[in-house]
Amino acid sequence: MLLEQVKEMLMLAKQELHSAQYATYKSTQIKNTVVSVKNEAMEMIAKVRERKGRLDLPIVSGKRLRKISDRNRKSNATALDSQSADNAEKFITTRKIDSFESLAKFTEDREQKYQQLETVHLSKGQKLSRLKELSKMYALFAPIQATYKESQSLKGFAKMRYDKEHKDSLSKYPKLKERMQSLLQNGEKITPKQWKTEIQSLQSEYDSIGKEQTKTATELAYAEVISYNKKNLERELQNESRQHNRQQGKIKRREEEI
Repeated sequence: MLLEQVKEMLMLAKQELHSAQYATYKSTQIKNTVVSVKNEAMEMIAKVRERKGRLDLPIVSGKRLRKISDRNRKSNATALDSQSADNAEKFITTRKIDSFESLAKFTEDREQKYQQLETVHLSKGQKLSRLKELSKMYALFAPIQATYKESQSLKGFAKMRYDKEHKDSLSKYPKLKERMQSLLQNGEKITPKQWKTEIQSLQSEYDSIGKEQTKTATELAYAEVISYNKKNLERELQNESRQHNRQQGKIKRREEEI
């Protein structure tokens, strides 16, 4: 009876040992798999950093860098940031980009987003500009209109004296009225208070969209710089390989001549 219990305990111990060994084996496999999964974008950045210490900028072909320049006065600082290999690696990591294929997909998505933002931003900007122009025009027109209405309310000698005193203002009324009416659309009324409220609301939306647009343009600029460096590195390596092959060819021919 005791012998059977000992055998059973030994059997259980062997099973536990096998289970532990299998778990260790699977864990090692998983670790090796994780290590073997390489991020080609990060590898490229590391190679360029090793060769040059920084990334190259697509000065001529970089349309997104130019967009940042158009929208951001700190474009030079942004451009220098995008040259930083550390910042490029951070960009790749935070956007969860693990290959050049995913970088291309990211770029495509951001391009679409940028175009949408640009369309909305332009529309808001046009409406905002018009409302500001209306408000500015009304600020000029309102006191002249008040003078005109006062003149119209008077009669006789009082009107003559008033018109003489306000001759310059009254002479401006027809032209300012025409300009004011030309800005109004489809029977639109003069509503300065409403314009002010709309301007405040639109300005907030316009600024918010502008910030998001700048952020998206910056993301595209980083993607552009990384893609450019990939092509540039491939070109440089090909040139170096051709140069090496030519050198080897010369050496071989000299050896044959000897």
